[in-house]
Amino acid sequence: MIYTVNNELRTTILDDGTAEEKLAEILILMNDKTFGQREAASIVGGRGRLYRLIEAGKIRTDKPTNKQNGKWFCNASDVLRHAVVIYRKPRKIKRNEKANNKRATA
Repeated sequence: MIYTVNNELRTTILDDGTAEEKLAEILILMNDKTFGQREAASIVGGRGRLYRLIEAGKIRTDKPTNKQNGKWFCNASDVLRHAVVIYRKPRKIKRNEKANNKRATA
């Protein structure tokens, strides 16, 4: 069966309700959406990784204005394709012992 999605011809339809089907549908729907540079960097795992993916041609970007501080627009489908989950330990809270001692005696 042939059908069109976002002006692209598709020859197969995944209709078995699997996770792969849902992921494919999400990526197709997000193809015409964009993320800003900071949002895209937080999704792919950092600004350095985002720059490497852009240089490798794996993430399509657009910068409509040719100004230094112009906003970048990264293709949402490409960004989600390279998403990474980063597990970090919670930061330890540094406490000032002198201030705590003063409060305890007062």
